[in-house]
Amino acid sequence: MYRIYMIEDDNGILEAVKSRGEKWGLEVVGVKNFRKIPEEFAAMQPHLVIMDIGLPAFDGYHWCTELRRISKCPILFLSSASDNMNMVMAINMGGDDFVAKPFDMDMLTAKIQALLRRTYDYAECMPVLEHREAFLNVESGVLTYRGEAVDLTKNEHRILALLMKNKGKVISRERLMDALWEMDCYVDDNALTVNVGRLRRKLEANGLVDFIMTKFGEGYYIGEE
Repeated sequence: MYRIYMIEDDNGILEAVKSRGEKWGLEVVGVKNFRKIPEEFAAMQPHLVIMDIGLPAFDGYHWCTELRRISKCPILFLSSASDNMNMVMAINMGGDDFVAKPFDMDMLTAKIQALLRRTYDYAECMPVLEHREAFLNVESGVLTYRGEAVDLTKNEHRILALLMKNKGKVISRERLMDALWEMDCYVDDNALTVNVGRLRRKLEANGLVDFIMTKFGEGYYIGEE
């Protein structure tokens, strides 16, 4: 089932889209906290985002920019601010399509289906992992923290991705080395220590102190919040 994350403060519209979505096998989930949109996005892993422009706290342009830092997930703007300038701006900020309010539900449904078909016929949307406001795009290997990108090597990305996917669990050194070996990147015990140490220093230099923890004699982990 495709998941749709709807960033909309009109509950009537949200419920109407939810109802139509159910008929087409779509799971539509509304935003819960208008200041935590990237965190909710990362937790939900939606296949499509529907976003208004006029929102509490920050507008849709702001949140579109923030989501584009961490994901290529398709974004459809749904707004009454439908003059040419706003429509062009929405697309330039990273939106994939625009539907003007008031809207026809059949037209919106057709737009949603077209975006999903166009996106997922070619490539699945890779997940975005999140912890302490740090977002790791598994596809691109880019780590973003508070709007700034943190450059990672391939080894550092693979280590961090495995730890973030298993947040709260201790990952043994052997499992980390096996994961890197499976990806045609041989790493012995000493090299793993060097890679983890370098990754930690890089995270700390960007404000992520104590992001990766050590359980002596067992391995590494990222603690749950």
